[in-house]
Amino acid sequence: MNAPSIAARAITFRDSTLSLPVRKIVCLGRNYADHAREMKAPVPSTPVLFLKPSTAVIFDGGTVIRPSFSKEMQFEAEMVLAIGRGGSKIPEESARDHVAGYGVGIDMTLRDVQAEAKKAGLPWAVAKGFDTSGPLSTFVLSEEVANPNQLSLTLSVNGEIRQNANTCSMIFPTEQIVSFVSSIFTLEEGDLIFTGTPEGVGTAHPGDLLTASLESVGSVTVKVAG
Repeated sequence: MNAPSIAARAITFRDSTLSLPVRKIVCLGRNYADHAREMKAPVPSTPVLFLKPSTAVIFDGGTVIRPSFSKEMQFEAEMVLAIGRGGSKIPEESARDHVAGYGVGIDMTLRDVQAEAKKAGLPWAVAKGFDTSGPLSTFVLSEEVANPNQLSLTLSVNGEIRQNANTCSMIFPTEQIVSFVSSIFTLEEGDLIFTGTPEGVGTAHPGDLLTASLESVGSVTVKVAG
């Protein structure tokens, strides 16, 4: 399965008629200290940002397709924020008011391509933004999540848990993320923010079934193309 058509590329919310077309996708790198260490990278003092195109999005039951120019594709489970009210330079104290809801996603990464880009001082766009690189769950409305900074996050491969952490371990919590991102990119309704992955990332092999789950939110399951 390839990326959804433009008409189908919208997120939906559990127990709600709300639907938001996907706009820009902003992602955080190294937002968990243990993940930064496993990647042999410094723990950042300010958020590390990169972008995915909306064409990266697939949904539950979809298929992730590794491009032929890569030999190593890895999984990264993440809490995802859906922006419901836009703004620029949003204060931290009102940041959650701009979040329509929460979901869980998988930041699929071409690790070999990314490594070569890092060596050459080049952007990560190809490694992070290829078609099918952004599996997403159904979202839940923000009022259904008491504290997004205290949720269990897991990823399993063929039923075996590989990532198991809590969003309380994020270096930059939800409020700081929204405020920081909006100081650089004006946020708009339908924008998504991938908030970073914890330790335990690994290689996805052909035929693998990947399931990312977030407490109080739900899960997304995708298959890796064989």
